[in-house]
Amino acid sequence: MSERNALRQNDPDLVAVLDIGSSKTTVVCGYSRADGSLTFAGCGQVESKGVRKGIVADIKLASEQVKRAVEQAENMASAEIARAVVAVGGPHIRGINSRGGIALGTRQREIYREDIRSALDRARSVQLPSDRTVVHLLPREFTIDEQPGIQDPLGMTGCRLEVDLHLVTASASAVQSIVSAANFAGISVDDHVFDAVAAAESLSNFSEGDRVIGACVLDIGAGTTEIACYYEGAVVFTGSVAIGGEHFTNDAAVGMKCSIIEAERLKHLYGNAVATTIPSDAVIEIADDNSVKTVSQRYLADIIEPRARELFELVRDTLRAGGVLDLIGAGTFLTGGLARMPGIDEVCRQVLRMRVHCEAALPLTRMPYELAVPEMSCPIGLLSYAHRTRNMKRHEPQGLKGKLMQMLAGA
Repeated sequence: MSERNALRQNDPDLVAVLDIGSSKTTVVCGYSRADGSLTFAGCGQVESKGVRKGIVADIKLASEQVKRAVEQAENMASAEIARAVVAVGGPHIRGINSRGGIALGTRQREIYREDIRSALDRARSVQLPSDRTVVHLLPREFTIDEQPGIQDPLGMTGCRLEVDLHLVTASASAVQSIVSAANFAGISVDDHVFDAVAAAESLSNFSEGDRVIGACVLDIGAGTTEIACYYEGAVVFTGSVAIGGEHFTNDAAVGMKCSIIEAERLKHLYGNAVATTIPSDAVIEIADDNSVKTVSQRYLADIIEPRARELFELVRDTLRAGGVLDLIGAGTFLTGGLARMPGIDEVCRQVLRMRVHCEAALPLTRMPYELAVPEMSCPIGLLSYAHRTRNMKRHEPQGLKGKLMQMLAGA
């Protein structure tokens, strides 16, 4: 038996995740213990190649970077990574709400687990185009004999059981490209998770109460911004808008007449989404083409601010079209790399007219502090998601979420 195969058999508790983003390819792994604990083990992160707007365009290039990120994480964890849960995102993401139900009989009777599965099967029987695939089946609520708002129907009695379900769908070819990139790097894919749903798992101040009164999670990536809205404790809307951090960088490069690399540096060091907050005499230096020139910092903000407004106007219009804009009582939770930019929360607040919270990933046990940043929310949340679902499969599920997760895992 090879050393790598020995490592595979000796680390049954190792869980790993893969996030192939537009700018970075990230692998994170940790130990998911039977006692419910999760301990950070390793992380690898490299520049993405062969990826555009969150979609793998060149499988060979992307897989080479996946392999490099995996090797970094393996070296840090001193363990082999053979399997992973992967993040899925991009402009092809579409959320669908569906309703289905079953008759239990002419007389009231007790509702069993098989009845819940049958109702879920009816609700998920949505005709999708051949190029679409289901990423998530997320129950919203159950209705028994026209009485809505039921979270756990098991053991209750009635004549008819119905369920409202949210399905997250994606381009089948886009998902398969991610799987292929992982497979070519020697990684088997266990599951797929939508970016924004994964990010929500890790946000330090995103509570169950926020999910109940209504909240929107915006994960602003390099190529796209992913959206997940919660209401009454469940996901009610998912989607994506085709603007991300790269668009801000490209605008800065054109406006400042510099390279993309220099524009990215300027955005991170001096970027601000509200021009009026910058002193009129503040200046920055642009180093490009073996020369240095001085420009007003407010000029950079004048470039960034319109793009920020466009981003949140698109988000607002998307939420309104989805019928969820007025359900967001707890406000919007911003994460992803652009959440660090000064003023981005203020522009979001002005456009969406609601409270805004800028959030970073909640540190895991033994996780380096420098990883607890907004741009790591998705991979860290993905690891928490994978850990939680693994533990649900290990034990007899407790409560509705566990029961449904076990049902849907084999669906």
